[in-house]
Amino acid sequence: MKSFYFVAGIAFLFWMLFIDSNDLFSQYKLTRQLKNFRQEKAYYTNKIEEVKKEREELLSNKALLEKFAREKYLMKKKSEDIYVIVEKEE
Repeated sequence: MKSFYFVAGIAFLFWMLFIDSNDLFSQYKLTRQLKNFRQEKAYYTNKIEEVKKEREELLSNKALLEKFAREKYLMKKKSEDIYVIVEKEE
């Protein structure tokens, strides 16, 4: 009788650890994926805060808004010419 329970227990453990849909490998993959998602969430949360701060600064200062538009989007007035200088990397 003891042998039957031992064999049944080993078979059950084998099934749960390697064959079942929630086996060890699947749990490890899901845990690693969850960790990556949490890191991405933290990164994007920080980026959102930076963009909100930058937006508030731009909306409150007209000179800063004009500077941002000129530098970031290469906007210009009708009477101006824009020259973009790209330095060579060594």
